Amino acid sequence: MQDTLLLGSEGIKKTILHGGTGDIPKFATGSKVTFHFRTTLCDDDRTVIDDSKVVGTPMEIVIGNMFKLDIWETLLSSMRTGEVAEFWCDIIHTGVYPLVSKSMRRIADGKDPVDWHIHTCGMANMFAYHSLGYDDLDELMKEPKPLYFVMELLKVQQPSEYNRESWALSDEERLKAVPVLHGQGNKLYKQGRYQEATQKYKEAIICIKNVQTKEKAWDVPWLKLEKMANTLTLNYCQCLLRMEEYYEVIEHTSDIINQHPGAVKAFYLRGKAHMEVWNEAEARQDFSRVLDLNPGMKKAVKKELAVLSMRMEEKNQEDRDKYKGMF
Repeated sequence: MQDTLLLGSEGIKKTILHGGTGDIPKFATGSKVTFHFRTTLCDDDRTVIDDSKVVGTPMEIVIGNMFKLDIWETLLSSMRTGEVAEFWCDIIHTGVYPLVSKSMRRIADGKDPVDWHIHTCGMANMFAYHSLGYDDLDELMKEPKPLYFVMELLKVQQPSEYNRESWALSDEERLKAVPVLHGQGNKLYKQGRYQEATQKYKEAIICIKNVQTKEKAWDVPWLKLEKMANTLTLNYCQCLLRMEEYYEVIEHTSDIINQHPGAVKAFYLRGKAHMEVWNEAEARQDFSRVLDLNPGMKKAVKKELAVLSMRMEEKNQEDRDKYKGMF
């Protein structure tokens, strides 16, 4: 173990635990850095908060891509490939760590880090903001503390040396990717490849939501992004209808309607989903709302209501025959 080194930034101390090889790599904007990390409290037990080796997957960040915990770029940029180092960081650098940790934990659990859909009512969402969903992170959020980061630098890839996925894009690149993904999703939908189309739409939605989190809610830039996301979500729902995922359609369209009660297409798709699961009253109510908002859809709604009436009559007849046999 080498003696502790003080980096150029205030509130950081570095201790090299295992020396790396070669020169310090070039950490250019767009370089992808792969590393293992362990985060601990500065208590006597060195209580572990997160450990990528326990999860089984190394961490990856892209230099200059506005990673929420930007101090990590500073720490990694002082390391050689194969080096293991311990960094003590004061609270001026660790205040946002609980938010970053939540995102990393959601990714490890196979969930979307940005919660692009939350199936709870508005009141529940209000209370959810008071908790990150993890007791240790809530405690750290209430009372920020200095932290130790133990990092092992595995490799540094220059921008030309890897294929950049959507998570590795800058905000500008994400917004440029959205219409491309949208078009690919539409093409796949027309070809009847609904599962593949949903992946394109979902990737586009996640790109938008990542950018949207940096805007102030309900301001003009935020609303423009919201409109784009809603359009893609409704396309996503059209695929789900074809895949017979009716309850998921109801959840997504209800989310949109709760925020934007004038969304005609959301009512229309929700009405079709309700119809498929025999929710006659809810379907009729949604189709009625469609006509209130857009009388020009009278022909389409009339057709759906005719199908609904026929299907409900068939179901009622089946129920009568079933109960008649029982008695």
